[in-house]
Amino acid sequence: MGAIYLIRHGQASFGKADYDELSPTGVEQGRVLGLALRTRVPQVDTVVTGAMKRHRQTAASCLEAMQLAAPTHDVPGFREYDHDEIIVRFEPRFAKPEAMMAELAKMPEPHRVFQEMFGKAMERWIDGGHDADYGESWTAFRERCNRALSELIRSLGPSKTALVFTSGGVISAICRELLQFSEHQAYRLNLTLANCGVTKIIYSERARYLSTLNEHAHFEGAQHKLITYR
Repeated sequence: MGAIYLIRHGQASFGKADYDELSPTGVEQGRVLGLALRTRVPQVDTVVTGAMKRHRQTAASCLEAMQLAAPTHDVPGFREYDHDEIIVRFEPRFAKPEAMMAELAKMPEPHRVFQEMFGKAMERWIDGGHDADYGESWTAFRERCNRALSELIRSLGPSKTALVFTSGGVISAICRELLQFSEHQAYRLNLTLANCGVTKIIYSERARYLSTLNEHAHFEGAQHKLITYR
């Protein structure tokens, strides 16, 4: 059996000019994950990123801690959905991110207010009734993620191991396909995925299976402050 380790990126920079940049916590999460994987996954045949900065930075931090000098390959199929577009299609006055951040700053609980608003924006996207408004519909996104997984497995061949540094939306879309739960449950799953959590898929010539989901025990105990979800 082969194994694909889907790794959610480390904590990004919510509220900063460049969300796609890892926070210092995100870099440390990648390092701690790498230490855990160094003995757990002694042989890695391929390392893939979803071609976003936070994916590449997480991979760099993790691989350094693993002492693994492996080249990384960008695969845009593992890229996250465009959250900025999803927000703007729901709330056009937030076309400029600074306008949204200025309004959130007035709120006593800006993270909670943002999450409530973003949840509604995601529901609109996933519902499928407004697909023409988006550069990539939910259905197209889901199909793109699962196609990227299929192509990776095909390129690997039997009994190989790959690390895939990606995002929560991608992981949720792939898990939804494997377990056949509802579209909206995929978004709810996304909310529970920890930064630098690991989801393992095992595959053979005939099938693929979800082996583990959202493993983040490497952050429990003394490292519990590294458990984040955004």
